Amino acid sequence: MTENEQAYLDMIAACEGTAGDYGYRALFGYTPSNNRVFDNGYATHPNIRVNFTDLNGNTNYSTAAGRYQIIFSTFKDLQAKLGTVDFSPQTQDLMALQLIAEAGAGDAVRAGDLQTAIDTTAGIWASLPASHYPQPKRTYDFALAAYNQAGGVAA
Repeated sequence: MTENEQAYLDMIAACEGTAGDYGYRALFGYTPSNNRVFDNGYATHPNIRVNFTDLNGNTNYSTAAGRYQIIFSTFKDLQAKLGTVDFSPQTQDLMALQLIAEAGAGDAVRAGDLQTAIDTTAGIWASLPASHYPQPKRTYDFALAAYNQAGGVAA
């Protein structure tokens, strides 16, 4: 993994609110104060359905879990593609990199073209600045600061 790829993963975690010690075990809606984490180990995705109200006032749900808030159906698809057998931190990193590649953002991430990378992957991570999801988003300044703090070199 390149330094910019690692920094981008760290930036995603910062935006998703999962950059802390429990990030790889975070359930949807995790904050350090609520400690909403799964405790069944990393054998598989926890597939725990969490209800929430989106910014449009609609009741919705998510099975997002882990550092990159991967939903269960995406986990199953990626597990089949990648041949992974668990939901370990290493597998979560691999899955996030696969999602970035499938979105067509791998070159932008490696080159440090943060604007293009964020805009291209905003359909995957709801917290990214360009996201279309009716959920809270981070600003580009927040994302850039997290990326820089993680050692990324922006183009």
